[in-house]
Amino acid sequence: MTAAEFFPSSSSSRRWLLAALILFLLQIAILYVMGRIPICECGYVKFWEGGVNTSGNSQHLSDWYTPSHIIHGFLFYGLGWLILRRAPLTARLSLAVLIEAAWEIAENSPLIIDRYRTATMALGYTGDSILNSAMDTVFMALGFFAASRLPVWLTIAIAIFFELATGYIIRDNLTLNVLMLVWPVDAVRVWQGGL
Repeated sequence: MTAAEFFPSSSSSRRWLLAALILFLLQIAILYVMGRIPICECGYVKFWEGGVNTSGNSQHLSDWYTPSHIIHGFLFYGLGWLILRRAPLTARLSLAVLIEAAWEIAENSPLIIDRYRTATMALGYTGDSILNSAMDTVFMALGFFAASRLPVWLTIAIAIFFELATGYIIRDNLTLNVLMLVWPVDAVRVWQGGL
C-alpha cells in the first residue's frame, strides 16, 4: 500500500476514511453505553492472552481469536471489491468497519453471549472488554489492508493456515465458531471439550 492510498488525497476518500473512524468510535461508545468493561477486570493490559478458557480471554489486545478477525478483513475486502469495485478503497474500508462494528456490538449483547455459553466451547464467556473489541476491529482493518495488497492466492493461503493452526491448537477457529453459533453439532462440541 502506498502512502497515497493510506492517506488519500481526494476529499471523497478522506470523507470515507473519516466515516470509518466515526464508525469505529461509535462502536466503542455503544459498547460503553451497553456496560462493557473498558479493560480486563484484572486491572492491566497484555498484548497477548494465550489462555482460551480463562477470564483473560477476549479482554486484552490480542488472543487466539485475533486470526479470525484478520480473516474477517480478508472477507470484507473481497465483499467490498465485489459490490463497490469502483469506489475508493476507503469506501470499502468504511463498509468493512460498519460490518465489523455491528458484529462486535451484537457479539457483546446478552443474546449472543448466552448463545456462546450454551452452543459453543466458550462456556464461561462474558463478552469482550471494550479494548479487546476495538482491537478486533483494528485487526480486521489490518486484514483488509493486507488483502488489498497481497495476491489472492496468498490471502487464501494465510486464511487457511490461520484456520488450521487455531483449529489444531485451540480446537476452535472462525469456521467452527460460526458453525457452533448457528448450527451446533454435538460431535464438534465433544471434540472441542477435549482440550
